[in-house]
Amino acid sequence: MQVHAVTLDMFQSAGVGVAALLLGLLLTRKVPFLKRRCIPAPVSGGLIFSLLTLCLYGFFGVECAFDSTLRDIFMLVFFTSVGFQSDLRVLRTGGRPLLVMILLVAVLIAAQNFLSVGIARGLGMDPLFGMAAGSVPMCGGHGTAGGFSPLLEELGLKGAASVTMAAATFGLVAGSLLGGPLAEALIRRRRLAEPSSGPDGLPGVDAGEASPAAKKEYMQSDAGSFRGYLYAVCLILLAMALGSCLSRLLARTGITFPTYFGSLLAAALLRNTLGLLPGWDAWAHPEKIVATGDLCLSLFLGMAMSTLRLWELASMALPLCLILFAQVVLMALYAVFVAFPLLGRNYDGAVLVSGLCGFGLGATPNAMANMSAVCFKYRYAVNPFVIVPIVGAMFVDLINTGVVTLFLNLIR
Repeated sequence: MQVHAVTLDMFQSAGVGVAALLLGLLLTRKVPFLKRRCIPAPVSGGLIFSLLTLCLYGFFGVECAFDSTLRDIFMLVFFTSVGFQSDLRVLRTGGRPLLVMILLVAVLIAAQNFLSVGIARGLGMDPLFGMAAGSVPMCGGHGTAGGFSPLLEELGLKGAASVTMAAATFGLVAGSLLGGPLAEALIRRRRLAEPSSGPDGLPGVDAGEASPAAKKEYMQSDAGSFRGYLYAVCLILLAMALGSCLSRLLARTGITFPTYFGSLLAAALLRNTLGLLPGWDAWAHPEKIVATGDLCLSLFLGMAMSTLRLWELASMALPLCLILFAQVVLMALYAVFVAFPLLGRNYDGAVLVSGLCGFGLGATPNAMANMSAVCFKYRYAVNPFVIVPIVGAMFVDLINTGVVTLFLNLIR
């Protein structure tokens, strides 16, 4: 079949993402199951759009190519806003959960590779094929998948790029669909929290405020609203500018960091420096910084989910499908029977479990969206929104790179 490429520029690509987001919002309001199971609106709407592009590709040979410029900017704005939530005073109070999460991630990465390599060997296949469907695309996401696929091909795995990117696409969808419902089931079964009585809204957006009081203030209209958002946007842009300089310095270390890490770190430094000034909350309006970031998170996910290349999944062989579904089962069992007990069997632990599913199968933005969707239904939890971005930005890629390198040396 001859394939015809249709290229959308950055504004058209953003328009598709917005349409997916609005469709998801409509579905969330009209389909109670989606809100009850904490499925973020960008996920539900974006999947429908990605299915449409799959039909265009499969039936008409039309391949849509989307521009990622604005999508990456939205992601950067969101993680910069997360940095402004990194109050060291709050971080000290949640020190143990942070260490537990790092340990859980390290064990999960090793388990994912043991599982995928074991299945590959059991099916009589090259263990490198198992590595291509292990923690490289699961915890690593598309970025790590793209980074390791040339090495896997160099070691002898033909088509490694197609396998790793298809697995990462599957993980992105699975992580979004698993985290929220799993945490919601734990909360409901153990009666850890009561559903919020607030008005219906957009899951994954309105739950990012630093406290219940801040959420209430955000949902009210006041005369200084414009000025508050102006200050918020200015602080975010300033942090992004500083973050660009920090990213260049970090690149000289030879260690690969996520593109957003410099801005997240700069925002955290600004928050803990400017936060010492009297009246920080009054003039900086941190709740509006968070609201701005959450809106950008929804736009980013709307674009990311609507531009998935699902035909890469449709063309996968049965062994890869078996490994990927086994990874989902592993993630669910690990989250319920290992992570949740170690995290305290409380509400914060359930929210962290949804985040762990997000970047354990997909990426950190999925983890944040999962937690936001859960908190929107119940109540905000401070520690998870501090811990998960730190773990996702600073530790996942470093641990994953070390573990994958060790496995590659062992299996060859």
